[in-house]
Amino acid sequence: MNKNSEYLTISEASKWASEYLGKEVSNSNISYLIQYGRISKIGANGYTQISKSELIKYYNSFTQSKESAWKKKLGNDLNWKLSFDNLKETETTKHIHRLHPYKGKFIPQLVEYFLDNHTDEFKKEVYFKKEDLILDPFCGSGTTLAQANELGMHAIGIDVSSFNSFISNCKINNYDIISLEDGISKITENLLNNTDFLKDIEFEQNLIELLKEFNDKYFPVPDFKFKIRQHLIDEEKYGYEKEKQFLPIYKELLKKYKINLFKESQKTFIERWYFENITNEINFVFEEIKKVKNTSNKNILELILSRTMRSCRATTHSDLATLIKPISTTYYCSKHGKICKPIFSIIKWWKSYSNDTVKRLKEFAKLKTSTYQYCLTGDSRTIDIESLLFKKQKNLAEILQKQKIAGIFSSPPYVGLIDYHEQHAYAYDLLGFKRKDDLEISPLFKGQGLEAQKDYVISISEVLNNCKKYLKDDCNIFLVANDKYNLYPEIAKRSGMKIINTFKRPVLNRTEKDKGAFAEIIFHLKGSV
Repeated sequence: MNKNSEYLTISEASKWASEYLGKEVSNSNISYLIQYGRISKIGANGYTQISKSELIKYYNSFTQSKESAWKKKLGNDLNWKLSFDNLKETETTKHIHRLHPYKGKFIPQLVEYFLDNHTDEFKKEVYFKKEDLILDPFCGSGTTLAQANELGMHAIGIDVSSFNSFISNCKINNYDIISLEDGISKITENLLNNTDFLKDIEFEQNLIELLKEFNDKYFPVPDFKFKIRQHLIDEEKYGYEKEKQFLPIYKELLKKYKINLFKESQKTFIERWYFENITNEINFVFEEIKKVKNTSNKNILELILSRTMRSCRATTHSDLATLIKPISTTYYCSKHGKICKPIFSIIKWWKSYSNDTVKRLKEFAKLKTSTYQYCLTGDSRTIDIESLLFKKQKNLAEILQKQKIAGIFSSPPYVGLIDYHEQHAYAYDLLGFKRKDDLEISPLFKGQGLEAQKDYVISISEVLNNCKKYLKDDCNIFLVANDKYNLYPEIAKRSGMKIINTFKRPVLNRTEKDKGAFAEIIFHLKGSV
């Protein structure tokens, strides 16, 4: 490659950008920039080139002033090292950390930073060692448990949501992979061969073909997105026009195949958000899973089905994380820059997530240590950890008796931000877990007013006070929070603890639509226990 050349192939651009940015930039990363109109392409017939000066302009605009801009908005005390901006998404969602979507989870590297044995200019001492026992009283999807295992530490999780505990324990379980793969193959084969679903599969295949033909004509990649970014096309107006143009084609196809959409009853979450044929496929797979005798394999299969369900709700791609209203027609999708469709069969997602899950379980199995982790279902304000643990995980309970808990690493819920049960309502409907929305601390439905803030302070303090009897003297407690109401000084006081340090961390990869500057605080607490 001539480094002075103005035009680069995708492969050359990948090598050049990796050197320019000081981190790996793959061919697919460069292709993504072209596909989504970040940069334009030159050439055709399989010989794509891009302008190096345009690539420099893009990277400079994206990275050059990000740290200084964020510090200007959020303060110079922002610890940019904890942004982990050098990591790709595949690293922050490594192995089991993408077994199931979950709002509000922290990345595994943040847990590793505080649990491992390194020191740096910010982390000046080692807080934990191998064989220590860690507690996460707001366990969520089990990130702390998984990373404790990877680092050779034992860990106890607690979560009021039965489904959250289910996710966590599925992640850290041991599996008979061969029998799991065999079970997946049988279920998939039975699903594909079920004649009740053939009409729906054929309908969707025809719809996909018609959409491709239409989108290739009216939304060519990458030209269309590039023109939008250059303001050469009014995206909203053009997208709406083409959406209306394709709608008669879609309706005619529905009529031809006699496809039923929603059921008349709209009482349950599943009835509101899933087409009738989708529901039938889900129920079929669920009945097949019930036949599996290996409990661990049965649980992970249910988790795969839950992940599949989430992707098959009748909503737009842009509203998948936060549902707005059910959709039953094709629509212009600003996320993908073309006409998209709702999901009419679970087969694609079931197969994809099954393969992905097995791959991730195998990756984690290579890293796992012979330590114990378990997530208890209960209210952290009142739970009797030891007695319940003896019923659920005796080995871990015996460790707790011998050595107590070395510390806490957890992210308590933020004030009025997420309804933790509702985000997985589909799974509660299917799997039959009992919902305990009333026991959630500061859920979205209670708002962010003064009363909500007061209840939050009391509740988090109660959690810490309830956990005290299990903690070692002079233990280290790390709580990750966006404390915009300055509640944690009072929480520490009520808990008989002292905030000895804070780490202000920029959060770069948020799942919400708001991508603006955002920070969270990691509070380091100590106190007399």
